[in-house]
Amino acid sequence: MPYTSALSQPHPGQAAPIAPAPASPPVVPVPARRGRSAPIWIMGVLVLLLVGLVAYLLTFLGAAASVIGMLLALVPLVGVLLAVRIVDRWEPEPASLVVFAVAWGAIAAVAITLLVDLLVVRAIGADGSAAREAFSTVVQAPLVEEAAKGLGVLAIFAFARRAFDGPVDGIVYGALVGAGFAFTENILYFATSLLQGGVAETTVTFFVRGILSPFAHVMFTAVTGYALGRAARRGAGVAAATRPWLLGMLGAVVLHAVWNGSAVFADFFALYATLQVPLFLLFILGVVLLRREEARLTRERLGEYAAAGWFTAGEVDMLATGAGRRRALAWAQRLPGDRRRVMKEYITDATALAAARERALSGRDPHAAEDERVFLARAVSARTALFGR
Repeated sequence: MPYTSALSQPHPGQAAPIAPAPASPPVVPVPARRGRSAPIWIMGVLVLLLVGLVAYLLTFLGAAASVIGMLLALVPLVGVLLAVRIVDRWEPEPASLVVFAVAWGAIAAVAITLLVDLLVVRAIGADGSAAREAFSTVVQAPLVEEAAKGLGVLAIFAFARRAFDGPVDGIVYGALVGAGFAFTENILYFATSLLQGGVAETTVTFFVRGILSPFAHVMFTAVTGYALGRAARRGAGVAAATRPWLLGMLGAVVLHAVWNGSAVFADFFALYATLQVPLFLLFILGVVLLRREEARLTRERLGEYAAAGWFTAGEVDMLATGAGRRRALAWAQRLPGDRRRVMKEYITDATALAAARERALSGRDPHAAEDERVFLARAVSARTALFGR
Protein backbone atom coordinates (compact mmCIF):
# COMPACT_ATOMS: atom_id res chain seq x y z
CA MET A 1 0.00 0.00 0.00
CA PRO A 2 1.47 3.33 -0.96
CA TYR A 3 2.08 5.83 1.83
CA THR A 4 1.91 9.57 1.46
CA SER A 5 5.10 10.03 3.49
CA ALA A 6 7.59 8.10 5.55
CA LEU A 7 6.00 9.47 8.72
CA SER A 8 2.66 7.88 7.85
CA GLN A 9 4.09 4.33 7.73
CA PRO A 10 3.12 2.00 10.63
CA HIS A 11 5.70 1.45 13.43
CA PRO A 12 6.77 -2.11 14.14
CA GLY A 13 7.39 -1.47 17.88
CA GLN A 14 5.29 -0.37 20.85
CA ALA A 15 6.11 3.11 22.22
CA ALA A 16 6.01 3.87 25.90
CA PRO A 17 2.74 5.46 26.99
CA ILE A 18 2.76 9.24 27.29
CA ALA A 19 2.05 10.39 30.80
CA PRO A 20 -0.89 12.78 31.17
CA ALA A 21 -0.08 16.44 31.51
CA PRO A 22 0.19 17.47 35.15
CA ALA A 23 -2.79 19.20 36.64
CA SER A 24 -2.52 22.87 37.54
CA PRO A 25 -0.61 23.36 40.77
CA PRO A 26 -2.82 23.87 43.80
CA VAL A 27 -3.62 27.45 44.65
CA VAL A 28 -1.43 28.64 47.50
CA PRO A 29 -3.67 30.11 50.23
CA VAL A 30 -3.32 33.78 51.06
CA PRO A 31 -3.49 34.90 54.70
CA ALA A 32 -6.50 37.00 55.57
CA ARG A 33 -5.94 40.76 55.70
CA ARG A 34 -8.31 41.21 58.61
CA GLY A 35 -6.28 41.81 61.73
CA ARG A 36 -3.14 42.59 59.71
CA SER A 37 -3.95 45.96 58.13
CA ALA A 38 -5.21 49.40 59.04
CA PRO A 39 -8.92 50.09 58.47
CA ILE A 40 -9.60 52.16 55.38
CA TRP A 41 -11.57 54.75 57.34
CA ILE A 42 -8.62 55.61 59.58
CA MET A 43 -6.38 56.00 56.54
CA GLY A 44 -8.99 58.41 55.16
CA VAL A 45 -8.83 60.43 58.38
CA LEU A 46 -5.05 60.61 58.06
CA VAL A 47 -5.38 61.93 54.52
CA LEU A 48 -7.71 64.70 55.71
CA LEU A 49 -5.32 65.58 58.54
CA LEU A 50 -2.46 65.64 56.04
CA VAL A 51 -4.27 68.27 53.96
CA GLY A 52 -4.70 70.42 57.05
CA LEU A 53 -1.08 69.93 58.12
CA VAL A 54 0.24 70.90 54.69
CA ALA A 55 -1.94 74.02 54.78
CA TYR A 56 -0.52 74.86 58.21
CA LEU A 57 3.08 74.52 56.99
CA LEU A 58 2.49 76.59 53.87
CA THR A 59 0.66 79.29 55.82
CA PHE A 60 3.16 79.79 58.65
CA LEU A 61 6.44 78.74 57.01
CA GLY A 62 5.95 79.31 53.30
CA ALA A 63 6.46 76.92 50.41
CA ALA A 64 10.22 77.39 49.97
CA ALA A 65 11.17 76.93 53.62
CA SER A 66 8.78 73.97 53.98
CA VAL A 67 10.24 72.17 50.96
CA ILE A 68 13.83 72.74 52.11
CA GLY A 69 12.91 71.60 55.62
CA MET A 70 11.29 68.47 54.20
CA LEU A 71 14.33 67.60 52.08
CA LEU A 72 16.62 67.98 55.10
CA ALA A 73 14.23 65.96 57.27
CA LEU A 74 14.30 63.10 54.78
CA VAL A 75 17.99 62.45 55.54
CA PRO A 76 17.57 61.25 59.16
CA LEU A 77 14.24 59.61 58.28
CA VAL A 78 15.86 57.36 55.67
CA GLY A 79 18.61 56.38 58.10
CA VAL A 80 16.11 55.54 60.83
CA LEU A 81 13.89 53.50 58.50
CA LEU A 82 16.88 51.47 57.33
CA ALA A 83 17.82 50.74 60.95
CA VAL A 84 14.23 49.73 61.82
CA ARG A 85 14.18 47.47 58.76
CA ILE A 86 17.21 45.63 60.14
CA VAL A 87 15.42 45.13 63.48
CA ASP A 88 12.28 43.97 61.65
CA ARG A 89 14.09 41.60 59.32
CA TRP A 90 13.44 38.42 61.33
CA GLU A 91 9.66 38.59 60.99
CA PRO A 92 8.76 41.60 58.77
CA GLU A 93 5.59 43.49 59.61
CA PRO A 94 2.91 44.01 56.92
CA ALA A 95 3.73 46.90 54.60
CA SER A 96 0.35 48.55 55.20
CA LEU A 97 1.00 48.71 58.95
CA VAL A 98 4.50 50.08 58.40
CA VAL A 99 3.00 52.87 56.29
CA PHE A 100 0.26 53.48 58.84
CA ALA A 101 2.71 53.69 61.75
CA VAL A 102 4.91 56.25 60.00
CA ALA A 103 1.85 58.18 58.81
CA TRP A 104 0.33 58.28 62.29
CA GLY A 105 3.52 59.72 63.73
CA ALA A 106 4.05 62.21 60.91
CA ILE A 107 0.43 63.37 60.64
CA ALA A 108 -1.97 62.42 63.45
CA ALA A 109 0.47 62.69 66.37
CA VAL A 110 1.73 66.07 65.13
CA ALA A 111 -1.82 67.34 64.57
CA ILE A 112 -2.85 66.24 68.09
CA THR A 113 0.23 67.93 69.57
CA LEU A 114 -0.41 71.19 67.73
CA LEU A 115 -4.06 71.19 68.79
CA VAL A 116 -3.29 70.51 72.46
CA ASP A 117 -0.56 73.16 72.47
CA LEU A 118 -3.04 75.66 71.06
CA LEU A 119 -5.60 74.77 73.75
CA VAL A 120 -2.97 75.07 76.52
CA VAL A 121 -1.89 78.49 75.26
CA ARG A 122 -5.52 79.64 75.21
CA ALA A 123 -6.04 78.27 78.73
CA ILE A 124 -2.92 79.49 80.56
CA GLY A 125 -1.35 81.86 78.07
CA ALA A 126 2.25 82.14 76.89
CA ASP A 127 4.07 85.01 78.57
CA GLY A 128 7.50 84.03 77.25
CA SER A 129 8.95 83.68 80.74
CA ALA A 130 11.71 81.20 81.54
CA ALA A 131 9.41 79.24 83.84
CA ARG A 132 6.70 78.94 81.17
CA GLU A 133 9.28 77.89 78.58
CA ALA A 134 10.74 75.25 80.92
CA PHE A 135 7.26 73.87 81.67
CA SER A 136 6.43 73.69 77.97
CA THR A 137 9.70 71.94 77.09
CA VAL A 138 10.19 69.55 80.00
CA VAL A 139 6.61 68.75 81.09
CA GLN A 140 4.04 69.63 78.45
CA ALA A 141 5.92 68.47 75.34
CA PRO A 142 6.89 65.00 76.68
CA LEU A 143 3.38 64.33 78.05
CA VAL A 144 1.46 65.49 75.00
CA GLU A 145 3.79 64.12 72.33
CA GLU A 146 4.24 60.68 73.90
CA ALA A 147 0.49 60.37 74.47
CA ALA A 148 -0.20 61.32 70.84
CA LYS A 149 2.36 58.84 69.54
CA GLY A 150 1.33 56.17 72.01
CA LEU A 151 -2.24 56.30 70.74
CA GLY A 152 -0.95 55.21 67.33
CA VAL A 153 0.83 52.17 68.78
CA LEU A 154 -2.27 51.26 70.80
CA ALA A 155 -4.40 51.59 67.66
CA ILE A 156 -2.19 49.08 65.85
CA PHE A 157 -2.43 46.74 68.84
CA ALA A 158 -6.23 47.05 68.76
CA PHE A 159 -7.00 46.54 65.06
CA ALA A 160 -3.97 44.50 63.93
CA ARG A 161 -3.63 41.96 66.72
CA ARG A 162 -2.64 39.18 64.31
CA ALA A 163 0.46 41.18 63.34
CA PHE A 164 1.40 42.24 66.88
CA ASP A 165 3.13 39.16 68.28
CA GLY A 166 5.59 40.37 70.89
CA PRO A 167 8.12 42.92 72.15
CA VAL A 168 10.09 43.16 68.90
CA ASP A 169 6.92 43.96 66.97
CA GLY A 170 6.02 46.57 69.58
CA ILE A 171 9.45 48.17 69.34
CA VAL A 172 9.20 48.24 65.55
CA TYR A 173 5.78 49.88 65.55
CA GLY A 174 6.78 52.35 68.25
CA ALA A 175 9.99 53.21 66.42
CA LEU A 176 8.11 53.78 63.16
CA VAL A 177 5.60 56.09 64.84
CA GLY A 178 8.47 57.98 66.48
CA ALA A 179 10.31 58.23 63.16
CA GLY A 180 7.25 59.72 61.48
CA PHE A 181 6.78 62.26 64.28
CA ALA A 182 10.44 63.27 64.17
CA PHE A 183 10.20 63.74 60.39
CA THR A 184 7.44 66.35 60.58
CA GLU A 185 8.91 67.97 63.69
CA ASN A 186 12.24 68.27 61.89
CA ILE A 187 10.51 70.00 58.98
CA LEU A 188 9.19 72.59 61.44
CA TYR A 189 12.56 73.05 63.14
CA PHE A 190 14.63 73.19 59.96
CA ALA A 191 12.26 75.57 58.18
CA THR A 192 12.02 77.86 61.23
CA SER A 193 15.81 77.92 61.60
CA LEU A 194 16.15 78.82 57.93
CA LEU A 195 13.68 81.70 58.22
CA GLN A 196 15.09 83.06 61.47
CA GLY A 197 18.81 82.41 61.25
CA GLY A 198 19.61 81.49 57.65
CA VAL A 199 21.98 78.76 56.57
CA ALA A 200 24.24 79.00 59.64
CA GLU A 201 21.46 78.33 62.17
CA THR A 202 19.91 75.66 59.94
CA THR A 203 23.26 73.86 59.82
CA VAL A 204 23.51 73.80 63.61
CA THR A 205 19.90 72.59 63.95
CA PHE A 206 20.48 69.86 61.38
CA PHE A 207 23.63 68.71 63.17
CA VAL A 208 21.87 68.45 66.54
CA ARG A 209 18.63 66.90 65.32
CA GLY A 210 19.64 65.09 62.15
CA ILE A 211 23.11 63.80 63.10
CA LEU A 212 23.30 63.63 66.90
CA SER A 213 19.74 62.63 67.74
CA PRO A 214 17.84 61.03 64.84
CA PHE A 215 16.81 58.14 67.11
CA ALA A 216 15.53 60.21 70.07
CA HIS A 217 11.80 60.00 69.30
CA VAL A 218 12.31 56.47 67.99
CA MET A 219 13.73 55.32 71.31
CA PHE A 220 11.06 57.13 73.39
CA THR A 221 8.06 55.62 71.64
CA ALA A 222 9.73 52.22 71.30
CA VAL A 223 9.43 51.96 75.10
CA THR A 224 5.64 52.25 74.76
CA GLY A 225 5.71 49.65 72.00
CA TYR A 226 7.84 47.30 74.08
CA ALA A 227 5.31 47.40 76.93
CA LEU A 228 2.44 46.59 74.55
CA GLY A 229 4.52 43.85 72.97
CA ARG A 230 4.98 42.19 76.35
CA ALA A 231 1.23 42.38 76.87
CA ALA A 232 0.67 40.81 73.44
CA ARG A 233 3.05 37.95 74.25
CA ARG A 234 1.02 37.21 77.39
CA GLY A 235 -2.18 37.10 75.35
CA ALA A 236 -3.68 40.29 76.81
CA GLY A 237 -6.66 41.94 75.16
CA VAL A 238 -7.00 45.66 74.56
CA ALA A 239 -8.54 46.32 77.98
CA ALA A 240 -5.89 44.30 79.82
CA ALA A 241 -3.13 45.97 77.78
CA THR A 242 -4.17 49.48 78.87
CA ARG A 243 -2.17 49.35 82.10
CA PRO A 244 1.14 48.24 80.49
CA TRP A 245 0.50 50.78 77.73
CA LEU A 246 0.25 53.56 80.33
CA LEU A 247 3.37 52.28 82.09
CA GLY A 248 5.23 52.21 78.77
CA MET A 249 4.15 55.75 77.99
CA LEU A 250 5.33 56.84 81.43
CA GLY A 251 8.77 55.45 80.63
CA ALA A 252 8.71 57.26 77.28
CA VAL A 253 7.71 60.52 78.98
CA VAL A 254 10.56 60.22 81.49
CA LEU A 255 13.15 59.62 78.77
CA HIS A 256 11.70 62.48 76.72
CA ALA A 257 11.71 64.84 79.71
CA VAL A 258 15.33 63.99 80.55
CA TRP A 259 16.30 64.60 76.92
CA ASN A 260 14.56 67.97 76.76
CA GLY A 261 15.72 68.93 80.23
CA SER A 262 19.33 68.40 79.26
CA ALA A 263 18.98 71.29 76.81
CA VAL A 264 17.24 73.55 79.37
CA PHE A 265 18.90 72.86 82.72
CA ALA A 266 22.27 71.29 81.87
CA ASP A 267 25.11 71.19 79.40
CA PHE A 268 23.43 69.38 76.51
CA PHE A 269 26.59 68.00 74.91
CA ALA A 270 28.05 66.82 78.24
CA LEU A 271 24.82 65.05 79.18
CA TYR A 272 24.54 63.69 75.65
CA ALA A 273 27.93 61.98 75.97
CA THR A 274 27.52 60.75 79.54
CA LEU A 275 23.85 59.75 79.57
CA GLN A 276 22.16 59.68 76.18
CA VAL A 277 24.84 57.68 74.35
CA PRO A 278 24.98 54.96 77.06
CA LEU A 279 21.16 54.78 77.05
CA PHE A 280 21.17 54.35 73.28
CA LEU A 281 23.77 51.58 73.51
CA LEU A 282 21.65 49.82 76.16
CA PHE A 283 18.67 50.20 73.83
CA ILE A 284 20.59 48.48 71.02
CA LEU A 285 21.68 45.69 73.38
CA GLY A 286 18.08 45.18 74.47
CA VAL A 287 16.90 44.90 70.87
CA VAL A 288 19.61 42.32 70.12
CA LEU A 289 18.57 40.22 73.13
CA LEU A 290 14.90 40.44 72.12
CA ARG A 291 15.76 39.35 68.60
CA ARG A 292 17.45 36.29 70.08
CA GLU A 293 14.29 35.56 72.05
CA GLU A 294 12.27 35.75 68.82
CA ALA A 295 14.67 33.30 67.17
CA ARG A 296 14.39 30.93 70.13
CA LEU A 297 10.59 30.96 69.96
CA THR A 298 10.68 30.38 66.21
CA ARG A 299 12.96 27.39 66.76
CA GLU A 300 10.73 25.92 69.48
CA ARG A 301 7.50 26.27 67.51
CA LEU A 302 8.97 24.89 64.28
CA GLY A 303 10.53 22.12 66.33
CA GLU A 304 7.02 21.03 67.27
CA TYR A 305 6.16 20.76 63.57
CA ALA A 306 9.40 18.87 62.97
CA ALA A 307 8.40 16.37 65.68
CA ALA A 308 5.17 15.81 63.73
CA GLY A 309 7.14 15.16 60.53
CA TRP A 310 6.52 18.40 58.63
CA PHE A 311 10.16 19.58 58.73
CA THR A 312 13.51 17.95 59.32
CA ALA A 313 15.77 18.99 62.16
CA GLY A 314 18.16 20.44 59.57
CA GLU A 315 15.39 22.56 58.09
CA VAL A 316 14.52 23.94 61.52
CA ASP A 317 18.17 24.92 62.02
CA MET A 318 18.12 26.57 58.62
CA LEU A 319 14.87 28.47 59.20
CA ALA A 320 15.35 29.52 62.83
CA THR A 321 18.93 30.83 62.89
CA GLY A 322 20.49 33.81 61.19
CA ALA A 323 23.47 31.78 60.02
CA GLY A 324 21.19 29.06 58.67
CA ARG A 325 19.15 31.57 56.71
CA ARG A 326 22.26 33.10 55.16
CA ARG A 327 23.54 29.68 54.09
CA ALA A 328 20.13 28.79 52.70
CA LEU A 329 19.94 31.95 50.59
CA ALA A 330 23.46 31.40 49.28
CA TRP A 331 22.57 27.80 48.35
CA ALA A 332 19.32 28.88 46.66
CA GLN A 333 21.24 31.40 44.58
CA ARG A 334 23.28 28.57 43.08
CA LEU A 335 20.21 26.59 42.03
CA PRO A 336 19.07 26.79 38.39
CA GLY A 337 17.23 30.04 37.86
CA ASP A 338 18.44 31.60 41.15
CA ARG A 339 15.74 30.57 43.64
CA ARG A 340 16.51 33.10 46.37
CA ARG A 341 13.03 34.58 46.03
CA VAL A 342 11.45 31.19 46.70
CA MET A 343 13.79 30.62 49.65
CA LYS A 344 12.82 34.01 51.11
CA GLU A 345 9.16 33.03 50.80
CA TYR A 346 9.88 29.72 52.52
CA ILE A 347 11.67 31.47 55.40
CA THR A 348 8.97 34.14 55.72
CA ASP A 349 6.08 31.68 55.71
CA ALA A 350 7.78 29.31 58.14
CA THR A 351 8.49 32.19 60.53
CA ALA A 352 4.86 33.34 60.24
CA LEU A 353 3.79 29.76 60.95
CA ALA A 354 5.80 29.74 64.17
CA ALA A 355 4.31 33.11 65.18
CA ALA A 356 0.78 31.87 64.48
CA ARG A 357 1.35 28.81 66.65
CA GLU A 358 2.65 31.03 69.45
CA ARG A 359 -0.54 33.11 69.20
CA ALA A 360 -2.60 29.92 69.32
CA LEU A 361 -0.79 28.75 72.45
CA SER A 362 -1.37 32.10 74.15
CA GLY A 363 -5.09 31.84 73.39
CA ARG A 364 -5.36 35.50 72.37
CA ASP A 365 -6.18 34.94 68.69
CA PRO A 366 -9.23 32.84 67.80
CA HIS A 367 -8.08 32.78 64.16
CA ALA A 368 -4.59 31.47 64.94
CA ALA A 369 -5.44 27.86 63.98
CA GLU A 370 -6.57 29.03 60.53
CA ASP A 371 -3.36 31.05 60.20
CA GLU A 372 -1.37 27.91 61.05
CA ARG A 373 -3.13 26.01 58.28
CA VAL A 374 -2.52 28.78 55.73
CA PHE A 375 1.14 29.34 56.54
CA LEU A 376 1.87 25.62 56.74
CA ALA A 377 0.42 25.16 53.25
CA ARG A 378 2.45 28.10 51.97
CA ALA A 379 5.66 26.84 53.58
CA VAL A 380 5.16 23.33 52.17
CA SER A 381 4.48 24.77 48.70
CA ALA A 382 7.64 26.89 48.83
CA ARG A 383 9.68 23.93 50.06
CA THR A 384 8.37 21.78 47.21
CA ALA A 385 9.45 24.42 44.72
CA LEU A 386 12.91 24.41 46.27
CA PHE A 387 13.57 20.75 47.00
CA GLY A 388 11.07 19.00 44.74
CA ARG A 389 9.30 17.24 47.62
